[in-house]
Amino acid sequence: MKSGTALQAKLIMKLGKSLPPSAIISLGKFVWTTMWQVMMSQMAPRDRKGSYLRPASQFRDTISPESDHPYPPESGRYHLYVGLGCPWAHRTLVVRTLKGLEEAIGVTVVAPSATAGGWIFESEHQGCKTLRDLYTLAKSGYQGRATVPVLWDQKTKTIVNNESAEIIVILNSQFNEFAQHPELDLYPESQSSDIETWNEKIYPAINNGVYRCGFAQTQIAYDEACGQLFTALDEIDAALATHRYLCGDHVTLADVRLFTTLYRFDTVYYGLFKCNRRRIKDYQYLGAYLRDLYQLPGVAETCNVEAVKRDYYGMLFPLNPGAIIPAGPDLEDLRVPHGRESVSQTPSAV
Repeated sequence: MKSGTALQAKLIMKLGKSLPPSAIISLGKFVWTTMWQVMMSQMAPRDRKGSYLRPASQFRDTISPESDHPYPPESGRYHLYVGLGCPWAHRTLVVRTLKGLEEAIGVTVVAPSATAGGWIFESEHQGCKTLRDLYTLAKSGYQGRATVPVLWDQKTKTIVNNESAEIIVILNSQFNEFAQHPELDLYPESQSSDIETWNEKIYPAINNGVYRCGFAQTQIAYDEACGQLFTALDEIDAALATHRYLCGDHVTLADVRLFTTLYRFDTVYYGLFKCNRRRIKDYQYLGAYLRDLYQLPGVAETCNVEAVKRDYYGMLFPLNPGAIIPAGPDLEDLRVPHGRESVSQTPSAV
């Protein structure tokens, strides 16, 4: 028995033989637009004006050394599930590397599957074949989104947290006794106010802003998101003229949160998500800043441009129906000396 989609396609082809070219174009546009709207509504929830609305993460617990806390810090107990193409999951890999937590916290990579409609394991983990199975194992009857990253407790077989912004704070502070670089504090209390001020600007306009551009379902929604995105990038570029990093002379979580979006920008967001006013490499300071972060010890090893292109161009069918993956760009320029050492080392005023 033929599927509904196959029958529709056969009907359209039959009609096409008897319709004039203008009618064929109009019919094709109507059918594709209708299907696109249905697919986008499933992939990217929207508000009334067509702006993308990102659903909130559902698992928001933490890890603490307090005696009565259910999730104390332990080496080998917790595990990260990540997708290499995902910028949110990439944050956790960067912090894990910078802190030197590779021996304390294991990682399993999942891959997106168009047929499964979500993330899948290469081989079974915890008796699960898909990430959704893992979510269901953690919470019976779970109906929300099954997203990466996941901070998993192997002892109680549950998800501690699936919000990347919170996981990186946990990794920065709660495993220092097991870290190779416990002296590195990416969220120092003295700079917490500046870090959060930057985060409040970067998340809606840039981290989520590129998605608001790519997933916009009306011109008005796109124009608003694109304007906010490049206004924020211009502001950061100006700030980086006198500060090596966002909050002064040391890398913080604000830089980590920005980095994983900037790394994907010229490769994916510039073209596929229509963020094409200018590339990051074209900015006077942002381009060098991206190279500076990329060249930090271990960070380049967390980056996988082929996975990024595969996951975006190959899996986001409504944005790229042919699933054709572009050959470029060449990211070797990320290894070019950045020269950011010469920038004034004073705390930033946001």
